[in-house]
Amino acid sequence: MENVAQLFSLAGKVALISGGGRGLGLGMARGLAQAGADLVLIGRTQTQLEEARDSLIEETGRRVLALAADVSKPEELERVVDRSLAELGAIHVLVNNAGINVRKPFVQISPEEYDSVMSVNLKGVYFLTQRVVRHMLERAQGGKIINIASLTSQIGISNISVYGASKGGVFALTKALAVELAPHNILVNAIAPGYFRTPLTDPVFQDPARAEWIRSRTPLGRPGVPWDLAGAAVFLASAASDYLTGTVMFVDGGWMSG
Repeated sequence: MENVAQLFSLAGKVALISGGGRGLGLGMARGLAQAGADLVLIGRTQTQLEEARDSLIEETGRRVLALAADVSKPEELERVVDRSLAELGAIHVLVNNAGINVRKPFVQISPEEYDSVMSVNLKGVYFLTQRVVRHMLERAQGGKIINIASLTSQIGISNISVYGASKGGVFALTKALAVELAPHNILVNAIAPGYFRTPLTDPVFQDPARAEWIRSRTPLGRPGVPWDLAGAAVFLASAASDYLTGTVMFVDGGWMSG
C-alpha cells in the first residue's frame, strides 16, 4: 500500500552537505537528519563543524561526520568523499550549499576576488558533484543532487555581480546535469533562496534601510530563516520528488512573484 509519510522518509540514506556547519546548510542538515538521514558536514572551520555535529547528534541521534575541507580545491573534495564512503558506506544525497560573496561595485572587483567567489560557488559545486556522481554511477542505484542557487541567478541586484554570475552558473549547471544524468536516475534540482538572515547576509541586515527594503519587497513581509529551507530540502532529497529533475525551486517569501 502506498504511504505518503514514507515518501518523505530518509531512513537508511546518507546526505553530504557542503557549508553544513552554519546558516542555511545547518538548517537543511537538521531537516534531513530529522527525516532519518545520516549526515556528512563539510566546511572550512573544523570547530564550527564539530559544534554542529554535536548538536545534531544530540537532537536527532543520527550518525554525523564533520570533515573540514576547502570546496575550491578538488583534491580536498576527493579526500572528504573517500572518508565519507569509508565510514558511512554510501552517499545518496548531495547538497551543494557552500558559498561566499563579495559586496562591491562591479568596477571595483579584482581578479582575485572574482576567482575566489567563482572557485567556491561554481567550481566547488562542479567538482564535488562530479566526485559524488562517480560514486553514484558505480552504485547504479540513482541519487539526489540539490544545488543551492539564488534569486540573483535570475534577477539583477547591485554590488553583488560576481555572486549573481556564480549562481547563474549553478542554475545552468543544474539544468545540464539533470538532462545528462536522468538515464542513471540521478535527479538534479536546485533551491533558489531569497533573502535569508544568515552569517553571510548579516552585513546587509545591519543596514536598517536595506533591511526595511528587503522586508517591504518580500510579499510575506520578512526575511527567511534557515529552517525555512528544511522542508524543501527533505522533499528534494526524498522519494517524494522521484519524478522531478531540472527544477529550480524559489524559496523566497514570494519575491519572484512580486
